[in-house]
Amino acid sequence: MRWWKALGVAAFVGVAATGVVIARDERRRRAYTPEQVRERLRERAAQAGAMEDEPRPEENVVTPSWRRRLYGVAKAVQNSGAAALGWLRGRIDAV
Repeated sequence: MRWWKALGVAAFVGVAATGVVIARDERRRRAYTPEQVRERLRERAAQAGAMEDEPRPEENVVTPSWRRRLYGVAKAVQNSGAAALGWLRGRIDAV
């Protein structure tokens, strides 16, 4: 058997295994009753609320220089695009 045939068989087996995993997870998800889903959502909301109530330590957040430069470039591109659109709109309105 050639290597490309073995690779094709391995790919097929991988796709089939992925389908089995997805089907199993879908069955497990659909096994919940609406009441169970609501209960789990309420538990998660209570946990999230408890986490928000906890005081957070003050963090001294410093924005990395690469992020500041990237933000500046993005703003420049946005402004130039807006300027180009304004110029184009003026040209179209003049015609």
